Amino acid sequence: MTDIATPTTGEAPHQAPQEGPRAPRRSYAKLAADESREDYSLRYAPHSFRRWSPSTVAGTALGGIAYLADFAIGASIVFTYGFTSGLASILAAAAIIFLTGIPIARACAKYGLDMDLVTRGAGFGYFGSTLTSLIYASFTFIFFALEGSIMAQAMHQAVGLPVEAGYLVTTLIVIPIVFRGMGALAKVQAWTQPVWIIGMVLPFVVLAVEAPGSWGAFSSFTGTEGAQPGFSWIAFGLGTGVALSLIAQIGEQADYLRFMPARTEANKRRWNLAVLAAGPGWVIIGAAKQLGGAFLAFVALEAVGKTHALEPIAPQIEALKPWLGSFALPAAALFVIVSQIKINVTNAYSGSLSWSNFFSRITHRHPGRVWYIFLNLTIALTLMEMNMFAALNKLLGFYSNVGIAWIAAVAADLVINKRIGLSPRYIEFKRAYLYAVNPAGFGAMVIASTVSILAFFGLFGRYAEAFSTFIAAGLSLVLCPLIAWLTKGKYYLARPNPVNGPDVEIADITATHTCAVCETAYELPDIADCPVRSGPICSLCCSLDEECGDACRKDPAAGPVLMPLPVVRTPAG
Repeated sequence: MTDIATPTTGEAPHQAPQEGPRAPRRSYAKLAADESREDYSLRYAPHSFRRWSPSTVAGTALGGIAYLADFAIGASIVFTYGFTSGLASILAAAAIIFLTGIPIARACAKYGLDMDLVTRGAGFGYFGSTLTSLIYASFTFIFFALEGSIMAQAMHQAVGLPVEAGYLVTTLIVIPIVFRGMGALAKVQAWTQPVWIIGMVLPFVVLAVEAPGSWGAFSSFTGTEGAQPGFSWIAFGLGTGVALSLIAQIGEQADYLRFMPARTEANKRRWNLAVLAAGPGWVIIGAAKQLGGAFLAFVALEAVGKTHALEPIAPQIEALKPWLGSFALPAAALFVIVSQIKINVTNAYSGSLSWSNFFSRITHRHPGRVWYIFLNLTIALTLMEMNMFAALNKLLGFYSNVGIAWIAAVAADLVINKRIGLSPRYIEFKRAYLYAVNPAGFGAMVIASTVSILAFFGLFGRYAEAFSTFIAAGLSLVLCPLIAWLTKGKYYLARPNPVNGPDVEIADITATHTCAVCETAYELPDIADCPVRSGPICSLCCSLDEECGDACRKDPAAGPVLMPLPVVRTPAG
């Protein structure tokens, strides 16, 4: 938490004088008030909390991409569409994810905001981004279920644990870690990294020595579903759609990137490199893992059959057997379990943030981020028990239409609208200054995803079906600036921000105001001026207020609020 600043006389001139101590108007439940667990889940991450170095944040963020879903996705694409079309699909999807991820990663790291808060201020509005919170939450539980299925398969192979019981174990094992927040996640990612790196590299070293000709055979592989040799546009489009289901991964990277320290002249090179690597850079490793997973599955195909070749544990065992013999099974199982814990703590953590954002706006209640861990994991466990792994391509292909429409709209706003002046040049995320819905980003996403889903289900013909995700991306990129231009950017800000808006001179961004509701001090970017409370209000208390009637945005008579001087922390010593 930031330092507590004691209110001085005159900070709230419209309130009657108080005698003696009084309780704050709002006090948060113990779990919601503990920022060591809460991690500013619905707020701006203050500078006082960003105590990690750029390399530590980047390392933690990259540790979260240890998942083996890439192996299964890559194998599924290549087995279905053949090597040539599959390779082109994976590379094309990686290029799109990388380019759209750059502005989002930089915005999250610069402003200390997660994906939901950036979406609010990048063309969607306060309530408009509730839909994207659901999209993001669905990404986290879909991929938690996928990763959990892979981990359960490994435990079944290693110790004979029934897969259904394995689903439950994979769900329960992450709870203690995610419960404790960013600090615990950073430690887990650091401690498990050496085991993961060895497990990731070793199978390919073994195959390079023991089966050097296997890559040549793989490059002429036409798949298991009767795909034609060579390149096919239809196969390329469909395969790209499956690979693009990972585009929302930038949201999980952003959940770490918001803890980046401020960019300074002294650290700008390390900062830029860390943001690039931990933000869009994850997809470079991801694409390599997809191709590597497809290669391992191809090598193991004859020995284990198609079904088991698509499960990462079996190809891992087959690759290690020449060197490790009977020890290949426990070694592969350890690698898979470590990998899946590394990613599923991230999935569960990010899901809890997303559900918190969603329900706080719908219900005006916030019991604490940690309670939503259980909601996310319950949905994921249900998907696992329904054997979603069997419908992998279709499920991910459908999801990618919605995910890319959202991410492309946000990227378009950050890259185009803000640069040409259609959008404010900073990210405003507080309810007090936002319209409920901004048609620029929200409208672009809804139109683009609707059209692309209709195309995905074959309404516009075979080619449109194959390229539905390209339709979603293209429409979002065009419609977001077009709608912003047609509306003249009117729906970005309901009123100017006199606390830390771009036209306000601020000597120290880390200065604090004490919230008139919860009476806790927060840094200026987390504060709004509130006519109802006659003083400063923090972003979370503003979000949860049911009684104000949005007077600050709807009542012109409310007028500006005279704010007290912020409290500037003095250096220790």
